[in-house]
Amino acid sequence: MEENRILVGGAGEGYAEPCELLLRYANRHGLVAGATGTGKTVTLQVLAEGLSAAGVPVFVQDAKGDVSGLSRPGDPAGRMDSALRGRAEKIGFADFAYRGFPVVFWDLFGAEGHQVRTTVTEMGPLLLARILELSDAQEGVLNIAFRVADEQGMALLDLDDLKAMLSWLSENAAEVGRAYGNVAPATVGAIQRALLVLENQGATAFFGEPRLDLKDLMAVDAEGMGRVNVLMADKLTQSPRLYATFLLWLLSELFEQLPEVGDPEKPVLAFFFDEAHLLFKDAPKALVDKVAQVVRLIRSKGVGVYFVTQNPDDVPAEVLGQLGNRVQHALRAFTPRDQKALRLAAETFRPNPAFDTETAIREVGTGEAVVSLLEEKGVPAMVRRCLIRPPQSRLGPVTAQERAETLRTSPLAGRYDTAVNRDSAAEILATRAEAAAKQAEAEARATEMAEKMLREQGEKAPPARSRSTRAPKPEPSLGAEIARTVVKQLGTRQGQALVRGILGGLFRAK
Repeated sequence: MEENRILVGGAGEGYAEPCELLLRYANRHGLVAGATGTGKTVTLQVLAEGLSAAGVPVFVQDAKGDVSGLSRPGDPAGRMDSALRGRAEKIGFADFAYRGFPVVFWDLFGAEGHQVRTTVTEMGPLLLARILELSDAQEGVLNIAFRVADEQGMALLDLDDLKAMLSWLSENAAEVGRAYGNVAPATVGAIQRALLVLENQGATAFFGEPRLDLKDLMAVDAEGMGRVNVLMADKLTQSPRLYATFLLWLLSELFEQLPEVGDPEKPVLAFFFDEAHLLFKDAPKALVDKVAQVVRLIRSKGVGVYFVTQNPDDVPAEVLGQLGNRVQHALRAFTPRDQKALRLAAETFRPNPAFDTETAIREVGTGEAVVSLLEEKGVPAMVRRCLIRPPQSRLGPVTAQERAETLRTSPLAGRYDTAVNRDSAAEILATRAEAAAKQAEAEARATEMAEKMLREQGEKAPPARSRSTRAPKPEPSLGAEIARTVVKQLGTRQGQALVRGILGGLFRAK
């Protein structure tokens, strides 16, 4: 591999002609597609190896567990050794040698990798509303919740904070409505139900602190190799809404935090969407539009985004049109839909007069692909049949012991594994509610004691005299006058405060 390019495989009749990805165009995004079992995961592995060796950090989701093998060298005694070495010789890969790569495992559930977290505030109301598929009215109330929390200094860190804030809005709808607009309890309830769906998919662990620092995803090791960040997604893909939430948030954070770099000599990060159809399946148009916008704009930040899926039509057209580097493994045309997908896939390539692209896509074998990568000046190359180079890391997953060893020796060991729950909106609102309850209890006790004082003064009054011996009306006692005054004043805040002060002094005196 030359310094400015990555060997993807061999092309031409004897596969001796190199098929290479130019690093300076690796941020122009890409697509790896093909039917199950045709070699998509190996191609992803090869691209990740080449980018890491070139000093480019990589982020990839491991939907089936196979990508974890990047952390260990291939097995020279394995049953695939001779086949892999034979392929390396066939395509002229003279530097082929088994090696592992600097892998860091991540997990949104914290079971098989470092825990990934972000805060509700960082997610923001706009993105959260898109993920929850909220209506305009519901999105407006969600924005009010964020605005009130910000103005009152209450951090929204986890889902408990957001739920507490929404409950407070519902209980104080009249007061909040005068300042920010109508807050209907029914609207708040709809948002809470949408949050429950997200929570049931496991989002509770995703929201909180310590939050993920993007710098930890964009590091290189001591040898200058890009860190390969592997997100364990075998369970995550069963929660499509949470999966989409995380991936879209991560892309959005990269776009917001990274500076404009135009077209660098190599990407600052390569991002792989494995099983991309899960991201777009049943996705609302607003979400698809957001993904398309981020993919279109993030290129200038030096980030390359690669989608790995079965059919090219799994990716929306507005996103597909931005993917300049294409690796198309075999497609099987058994149904009319498959035939249409095959025809559309062939039409996206720059034709090669040497062969029919549609026929080639149908005929390529496992580990072989129809490839078009960007050439100089960013022009798509003429489509070629390419034999994908053998990976240097292990084919297949690592064992549980090997994963535990990688986590133990990770440069991030201990940094994200323990959750931190500092005082935020839920705790602040709970403290306020407790204080209000104590105040109400104190006022009730003050009222009760004042009434008791008044009753006692009435019981001590002298018996009535006969009419013949009428005596002048007795002067009211000082205690009775105080009691009457207290009862009159209890209806005012000043009176309640006065009584609380008096009774507090009595309690302390006891």
